[in-house]
Amino acid sequence: MTRRTGVWLVGARGSVATTTVVGAAALRGGLLPPTGCVTALPSFAGLPLPRFDELVFGGHDMAETDLPKRAEQLAHAGVIPGGLPELLREDLLAADAEIRHGADAAECRVPGDAVEALVADLVDFRERNGLDRVVVVNVATTEARPRAHPARASWRELRQELRRATPPGEEPLPSSSLYACAALLAGCPYVDFTPSAGIRFPALEELAVEQRLPYAGSDGKTGETLVKSALAPMFAHRALRVSSWTGTNLLGGGDGAALANPERAASKSDSKARVLQAALGHPVDGGVHIHHVPQLGEWKTAWDHITFDGFLGTRMTMQFTWQGCDSALAAPLVLDLARLMALAHAEGVHGPVAELAFFFKDPLGTEVHALEPQFTALVDWAHGLGAAR
Repeated sequence: MTRRTGVWLVGARGSVATTTVVGAAALRGGLLPPTGCVTALPSFAGLPLPRFDELVFGGHDMAETDLPKRAEQLAHAGVIPGGLPELLREDLLAADAEIRHGADAAECRVPGDAVEALVADLVDFRERNGLDRVVVVNVATTEARPRAHPARASWRELRQELRRATPPGEEPLPSSSLYACAALLAGCPYVDFTPSAGIRFPALEELAVEQRLPYAGSDGKTGETLVKSALAPMFAHRALRVSSWTGTNLLGGGDGAALANPERAASKSDSKARVLQAALGHPVDGGVHIHHVPQLGEWKTAWDHITFDGFLGTRMTMQFTWQGCDSALAAPLVLDLARLMALAHAEGVHGPVAELAFFFKDPLGTEVHALEPQFTALVDWAHGLGAAR
């Protein structure tokens, strides 16, 4: 039985997307082990997930640098093993040939026209490649918080608003949500891997239910927040009261440049902060501070300082430093999510897939943020779907 699955990446020529395409091609060819791929763990053995050689890549982007060139840049930065881009050049060219020009909400006079064009790209990709389904994953640059708009309250109102000419600054949907809307109208499961608004409006959630499609998000949990979701429950379970938890993030690359914008950084900081209160059961002082350091390139460093009280009010501290490459951490999770969402769609799952919370900083459909129960829920859910077959 074929399970040919399209993986449509919004931000298809970015670092995460490029690393994802390179990684899938390397896994198909048996060139590298699936390190970092959760669905390759023994816990997921035997599930009817699409294989890596059944994944077909395409996407939307505004950038012009092709995937072979972008992969060479990442190899030079140490993200991808040297020589791998040339070895996988045909795979990269094939994926790049499936990338279409994207949409910028600020430039769309009639947003509905842009959505229709995006839908046409998705349908053409699915039909031309003979795919069983296409999973759309947003890995584009984080957006600033959008201004409020009344049309987002219901799909009926939004559908009407999308057909009207939009004055600058009064767009009914930000760019990420145009892509989410198009994915749903094209019949595609959707994943928000960034903290951008994406599907998180009542109108689009209503549309997803109407279309009987699964969706998940948001903001992939790859580094500092991954540590928090494992560490914070330790304090709670030991009855040690955390009074402050301050994180300082140093970022290079395109993500760092984007988050140098305070409005965009606010979306990221909010997403990163939610896990602590949920896991600890009370608010804490501190917060997350994001700084752009261009010299770091594709790498990032997070330094966290924690103060907590022990027995008799004794004050103690803990610090940790996380240094990593975000693209190499994120790419295997994108592959995991594509495979799991393909299975969910095949089994008729629709609405927010809360069981995928393990992958996100700010998960939809659940308030569980602790890593271990998230993993248990994920495994049980996946095997429940597999058993249904």
